[in-house]
Amino acid sequence: IDPVVTLYHWDLPLMLQEKYGGWKNESVIDIFNDYATFCFQTFGDRVKYWITIHNPYLVAWHGYGTGIHAPGERGKITTVYSVGHNLIKAHAKVWRNYKKHFQPYQKGMMSIVLGSHWIEPNKSEDALDISKCQQSMERVLGWFAKPIHGDGDYPEELKNEFSFLPRFTEDEKNYVKGTADFFAFSFGPNNFKPPNTLPKMGQNLSLNLREVLNWIKLEYNSPRILIAENGWFTDSHVKTDDTTAIYMMKNFINKVLQAIKYDNIDVFGYTAWSLLDGFEWQHAYNIRRGLFYVDFKSKKKERIPKSSALYYKQIIRENGFFPRESTPSLQAQFSCDFSWGITESVLKAESVASSPQFCDSSLYLWNITGDGLLHKVKGVKLKTRPAQCTDFVSIKKQLDLLEKMKVTHYRFALDWSLILPNGDLSVVNRQVLRYYRCVISEVLKLNVQSMVTLYYPTHAYLGLPGPLLQTGGWLNQSTAYAFQDYAALCFRELGDLVKLWITINEPNRLSHVYNRSSNDTYRAAHNLLIAHAMAWKIYDEQYRSFQHGKVSLSLHSDWAEPANPYFESHSKAADRFLQFEIGWFADPIFKTGDYPATMREYIGFKNRKGLSYSSLPSFTSEEKQLVKGAADFYALNHFTTRFVIHEPQNGSQYEFDHDIQFLQDITCLSSPSRLAVVPWGVRKVLKWIKKTYGDIDIYITANGIDDQSLDNDELRNYYLGKYIQEVLKAYYIDKVKIKGYYAFKLTEEKSKPRFGFFTSDSKGKPSIKFYNNLISNNGFPADYSACDPPYQEKQCSFCLFISQKKPLIFFACCLF
Repeated sequence: IDPVVTLYHWDLPLMLQEKYGGWKNESVIDIFNDYATFCFQTFGDRVKYWITIHNPYLVAWHGYGTGIHAPGERGKITTVYSVGHNLIKAHAKVWRNYKKHFQPYQKGMMSIVLGSHWIEPNKSEDALDISKCQQSMERVLGWFAKPIHGDGDYPEELKNEFSFLPRFTEDEKNYVKGTADFFAFSFGPNNFKPPNTLPKMGQNLSLNLREVLNWIKLEYNSPRILIAENGWFTDSHVKTDDTTAIYMMKNFINKVLQAIKYDNIDVFGYTAWSLLDGFEWQHAYNIRRGLFYVDFKSKKKERIPKSSALYYKQIIRENGFFPRESTPSLQAQFSCDFSWGITESVLKAESVASSPQFCDSSLYLWNITGDGLLHKVKGVKLKTRPAQCTDFVSIKKQLDLLEKMKVTHYRFALDWSLILPNGDLSVVNRQVLRYYRCVISEVLKLNVQSMVTLYYPTHAYLGLPGPLLQTGGWLNQSTAYAFQDYAALCFRELGDLVKLWITINEPNRLSHVYNRSSNDTYRAAHNLLIAHAMAWKIYDEQYRSFQHGKVSLSLHSDWAEPANPYFESHSKAADRFLQFEIGWFADPIFKTGDYPATMREYIGFKNRKGLSYSSLPSFTSEEKQLVKGAADFYALNHFTTRFVIHEPQNGSQYEFDHDIQFLQDITCLSSPSRLAVVPWGVRKVLKWIKKTYGDIDIYITANGIDDQSLDNDELRNYYLGKYIQEVLKAYYIDKVKIKGYYAFKLTEEKSKPRFGFFTSDSKGKPSIKFYNNLISNNGFPADYSACDPPYQEKQCSFCLFISQKKPLIFFACCLF
């Protein structure tokens, strides 16, 4: 361990303060130089890094201005800048002393630690706001950095603003200039507090360490930089579980790494602040900044490592941040009957009108040179043909997009409120049903199977028929019976063409809608479960024998990781999240016929403490029998991994019942909507499903990321490649029975996160080709594909082309 020794960190001998007035008096400069000489003589043979003064801005401003730091003087602003002037000259004198008399044989380096905030403009394009940010930085960091690392003088802005600012003579400028062997920088809470003392100039304070390092590089000619102080603080009641400090440390160190890797900034060292909890000036013992916890009330003052100490140790060992790939990349393929799909949300049939020229038997004359109108020719009737699926304008668009995707399966949702506008069978919209049947039949002509979702609610659109909504929606058990009738109608009308059904999409996310109280949330969920089970039973008893399809429901199944892996409470919180998020619906269906015991026990525990009045509904014995086993496969929608902490909460809300909060991990790649890209999370959740619910068939019914780019969606390519690779590992190594993967989604919606492979106006993105390659390779094969079609089948691709293009070929022949 190399010592980095600071000569002065605010510990001015009291005698010098009382006799000379401390740093207000120039006499202290020579005394400081004598003290430095003694240190060089005594310790210099073992010290290679010297710091003269720690953060002179805080010494001058808070020691002699606001009085919140030692020596606690509240002086005039002229005193503040006079003290700053003496600190600069003291530093320069010590540096030149060391350079001349000690450095030639001790071979050490020396600098001064300069601290600063960072500030960003209100409007990034506004020249005035940018100018104010520059002025703010010059008044804090530039005050000391420009004389030492620049031209030997104060910033022009500072000189123009304060006429009383001490002046350097030309000799002094030359003496001060260049008196640092590297740029030592401090970036921590002391540089931001108290905020009313900072020259914010009406702009926004920021903790973006990468940006301030870039500013230093540009202002001071790319110096070598040592981060001499960095870290944050926790409240005094926080002991060793300082998760916030870990995430702040991740943020800061990751920003330093980005500055090195992407901005070519020469940062050669990083110093975490600080080793131990201690006295924090104006905050006394009310905040903690140490990596080691100190119990100040204990006689022995034990030092106990916090989780941030363990995490910092890990970063040092790894020398940065490494992607946590579960295993090296795998070269293998999925089974030859693997389903490669694309998911779409609700298809709106009412937006598509039939083309009228095939229904109207009248003949018209178009008065093109007159009024421009069509005039019916009386007495003439033409033959019309029956309505055809190709009359629907939007279906051709859907087919064009699907053909480009080269998928084997297409998942989309029906609109319950359109098919049964009254919520019951009294009115059936046959035209809408016909539209959906046309979609399915036309898609089949492309050799693409449909996975049909009966009910696809969202936070913005609940999707229930109006009358059902008016009678309480899913809070009313009658909605479950209405859903059973609706499902039976769809099975009867469309089931001969559909082999895979999803009853309800993400019922475990309807807590966002029924959130007036936790009991509302749990009641709605209970009715959703019963509705699904009754629909499954109808299919099983009445349609399965001759339609030969499969039915399930899609659960939102993100993985959860403890935000702080060093604390058991966070690991328990992650397990609890999975039970409340997934087990809530999966346990009754795939396991016990009842809600998870963990869920009931935890809610009961909170009830006994008086922290919640929540109550999970009870299943009757008939309901248990109905629900248990009511699915033919497990369908999951997975998008990200959540980092969770245990956070006790008071109140009767579903979100409060599991005592969980989420943290954003800055070291994870994330999307514009802040979805963390954590590929190994999907493999973990697949293994967890197999372990928890047995060796069941699994379909990933939605997986994707939002990517803002329209012409180079490389984030989506990266996401698809990494996530499908982890799915393959789960299939090939962990023996999880994964039957299909459906990318999310086909087209994006306007004014929403860009999840689509196609824009809202049907413009394709580069990720289509990337997904095409994954599909054609059926994974990540080595040199050959186990699923290559035989020679005869390859020949038949020409036959397929002929059959698909018959009208075009016939027209060409006629034209010839």
